[in-house]
Amino acid sequence: MPKAPTLRTTAVAALLLAVAALLWALPRAAAPDRAGGCAGRRIASWSVDSRHTGEFARYGDDNTRVDDWTGGDGTHSVRLPDGRTLWLFSDTFLDRIQPPPNPQGQNRRWRTADAGGTPFLRHNSAVLMSPSGLLERTLTGGTPAAPGPFFPDLPDGGWRWPVHASVEPRTPGAREKVVRVLLWNRAPGTGPWLFGVPRSTEVATLSLPGLRLEGIEETVGQSAVADPGRRVLYGAAAVRDGGWTYVFGGDDPPSAPGSSAYVARVPAGRLADRGGWRFWDGARWQRRAERARPVLRDGGRRGVGSAFTVLRDGSATWVLFTMDTGRGGAAGLRTITGYWACSPQGPWHGPVGRLTPPRPPAPDPHHIAAYNPQVHPELSADGELLLSYDINWLGPPGVPADTRLNDDVDLYRPRFVRVRMADTGR
Repeated sequence: MPKAPTLRTTAVAALLLAVAALLWALPRAAAPDRAGGCAGRRIASWSVDSRHTGEFARYGDDNTRVDDWTGGDGTHSVRLPDGRTLWLFSDTFLDRIQPPPNPQGQNRRWRTADAGGTPFLRHNSAVLMSPSGLLERTLTGGTPAAPGPFFPDLPDGGWRWPVHASVEPRTPGAREKVVRVLLWNRAPGTGPWLFGVPRSTEVATLSLPGLRLEGIEETVGQSAVADPGRRVLYGAAAVRDGGWTYVFGGDDPPSAPGSSAYVARVPAGRLADRGGWRFWDGARWQRRAERARPVLRDGGRRGVGSAFTVLRDGSATWVLFTMDTGRGGAAGLRTITGYWACSPQGPWHGPVGRLTPPRPPAPDPHHIAAYNPQVHPELSADGELLLSYDINWLGPPGVPADTRLNDDVDLYRPRFVRVRMADTGR
């Protein structure tokens, strides 16, 4: 008759079974990502996209009208149900383009204001592209004689910058569609807040097909965050996945070279529903925005620019493109890099892969910055991602940029590249 097990041997056996179960589970922890199609992704190659770069140059140089877009930054896009594409811009130049030479005798097209006009429109505009890919019309506020921002400024002097947009049902389940545009609400500031103090994220509703501005609602207020540098503005990117829209944003510390990335989620079709927003706090999704924690923290070689972009590459891998802020100095305004993850809340791996996109020729190339990389999935095809980036002149402190940008219109227009991705092997 076998001997009955003692309490000690039973405990040892239980411990061995637990260890075996743990060892069996460890390799399986990574398996679902790979089995589900999640694999590390990096920038493998890229090429210049002359078509879209040239189309914005053509439209900007056209003097048929002098109250429309001749330059801008921001460069977000959304495909409309009828095949048109709506392009959204932040600060925008209007008015007439003159042939070379410019006032400095350089072989550059340059910009002038007609009588009574102004060549610079704060703080936003929109441009419509036809289904055939031709830019056709600029949307602004105000009047043709005195144009103003399409999304109006605030009574206290604050302003709105449009970021990501999407087409949604007017109400959940409705057949009628509208455009929801995420907006960054900023208050006037000085010093490190020259480009505005972060205040809140808003959502504007545009009618279809007419694109009439119907209203603007605050969705994520940040007044509870005392330090303006840690206030998060959402809308740098928004990605639909299943029954949710994941909305990415960043903080804006004035003394740091980079920002940290955050993510919220909203039930699909409810971007304008303030009560539907939930914020990742490092462990769970919760209601209180001020408890959000970064999914990609700045510091060392890591971090994001103040504007970045996120997409799904394949069925399971999430990819983020940003300026390579971890390199510091001028390199942070020259080079684009990427991160990848198997879920929107991470963990995010990288930076992996780099591309240094071309900038327009200039007598002072060290002052020409590239920034705000944005992917345009609706215009991507054949395994290549269409990626835009903005160009600006950042001269010595205290030297205004407007004159330099007016003397060379190529210095404040988006440019485009086609990017191919590859597996990192991880």
